[in-house]
Amino acid sequence: MKDRAYFEAGDCDLATFAEITTRKLKPMDVPLAADISLNVPIYDMQTLRPSLADPARRQALMGEWAHVLGQSAGALVLRGAYSVTTPIDAATKAYETIIEQERGRAGGADHFATAGANDRIWNSLQKLCETSPETFALYFGNDAIAAVCEAWLGAGYQMTAQVNLVRPGGKAQTAHRDYHLGFQTEEVAKRFPAHIHDLSAAMTLQGAIAHCDMPLESGPTKLLPFSQLFRPGYLAYRHPEFAEYFEANYIQLPLAKGDALFFNPALFHGAGENRSADIHRMANLLQISSPFGRAMEVIDRDGMCRKLYPVVQRLMADGRLDEARKRAAIAASAEGYSFPTNLDTDPPVGGLAPETQAALFERALAESMTPEQFMTALDAHGARRHA
Repeated sequence: MKDRAYFEAGDCDLATFAEITTRKLKPMDVPLAADISLNVPIYDMQTLRPSLADPARRQALMGEWAHVLGQSAGALVLRGAYSVTTPIDAATKAYETIIEQERGRAGGADHFATAGANDRIWNSLQKLCETSPETFALYFGNDAIAAVCEAWLGAGYQMTAQVNLVRPGGKAQTAHRDYHLGFQTEEVAKRFPAHIHDLSAAMTLQGAIAHCDMPLESGPTKLLPFSQLFRPGYLAYRHPEFAEYFEANYIQLPLAKGDALFFNPALFHGAGENRSADIHRMANLLQISSPFGRAMEVIDRDGMCRKLYPVVQRLMADGRLDEARKRAAIAASAEGYSFPTNLDTDPPVGGLAPETQAALFERALAESMTPEQFMTALDAHGARRHA
């Protein structure tokens, strides 16, 4: 598949996927790991933490982590990522207060799960900092977590986080890949060239900090090691035969409070079902982004849309802009991506991602909105994103 310019549904060959995901992780491949559990290396941070203070040993450890995440199993566990769990307890208390304050708010959609099935705090990063900056400093001031983020993304990474609380009886997520292409429909994903499918996996890192002990019955994250190596996987995870294969072959690892799981966003995964009687499974889901995912210049795209809309509408009526040239003009001006946004006020209702500014522009033209109506719609769109 190396010569493929674009992936198609026909590239999603289950036999190839099965061959990739039945590989075995060997101890020689992860010499710094304390153990291997179900093809996932376990790193004992009580032993390894001193290595983080030594530049050469830190780089060696980070190099091993990067290899695991990219070319090997695709997931790793930092056992005892927190040497003491006092910061976790303080953060848990703060998050529980936020959950109570936000309970019942309308529009709380979720990715890959039924809205309302879990208690989720969007942007738990900022909310913890605003609620208790001291707790934030002690909680996110974690050298092990910083090192694994830097191992995959380099210096200057951008941290985001969302707390997920799955109560007894909470159902599992469907198998999926994550941000960026994982949050697009299959039709949209097909429009991106194959090399961007490869790039998407290198742009973010997924993590989960365990805020309580998570035995298997509580439903820790389901993982399929090595599955990030299947290049057309952003299409394949949506296909029923791949979902069935995942359900028949996934693994789960119990976690203790203070452990942290990290994995490649292209790894097939999904939160498990909480079958316990009394465990309220809380994890802070980290999504860390590359510092390079930004444009060079600051552009007032909202202002550009306001100037362009009546002009594009008139040029189309005059026959001087056809559909293809209209789309090109919108692509050069309007924001064509849903993120970043405020997921509290702009949730992914009815899909995996909120409506983009460009999609709003297209819809306004299709619905023959007047310029005044379009300006009002733009105001509402911007208010949702930046509230």
